[in-house]
Amino acid sequence: MARAWQRMLSGRRLDLLDPTPVDVEIEDIAHGLAFVARWNGQTRGDYAYSVAEHSILVENLYGRLYPKAPIKWRLAALLHDAPEYVIGDMISPVKAAVGPGYEALDARLVAAIHLRFGLPASLPKTIKAQIKRADKISAYMEATQIAGFSEKEAAKFFGKPKPEIQAGLEITLRPPIEVRNDFTKRHNALLKDLK
Repeated sequence: MARAWQRMLSGRRLDLLDPTPVDVEIEDIAHGLAFVARWNGQTRGDYAYSVAEHSILVENLYGRLYPKAPIKWRLAALLHDAPEYVIGDMISPVKAAVGPGYEALDARLVAAIHLRFGLPASLPKTIKAQIKRADKISAYMEATQIAGFSEKEAAKFFGKPKPEIQAGLEITLRPPIEVRNDFTKRHNALLKDLK
């Protein structure tokens, strides 16, 4: 029988077919995401642009877009790509090619991660849409700042955000350890404010 679990650095054993919240640790998520490259690594700079760095940006943008949103939704924004600590970051065309099996796996992991940190297993549609809006702004910024897209091309795929939403935010590629530590720190701050 094929192995369907992964041993994490924390010592946890995460069953991909039946993940449970008790096997989810933020240190494993932060470490994994800090080493997963977005854009299949096709970004300018000496370091990959990681999913952890992207997640920090999305949470920041979400806070700018929805400053009165409850902390739990900011935490959800930070964790929006958390399953990728196990399954990696697949670009949209690959996800489409893999089909519904990918979506089911992602949904199982999201539910376990959310429950572990006090969020609902499945987010309300309005919150998902709000986080997706922040995610698209992040994608536009990444595309134009580090992935070689022209503004016109990025606007076609991701929409062009209002300048004030992204004002003062510049993407800087950093070593994975720095990003891992900042992701963990931000998660812990949000979790503390949630209580």
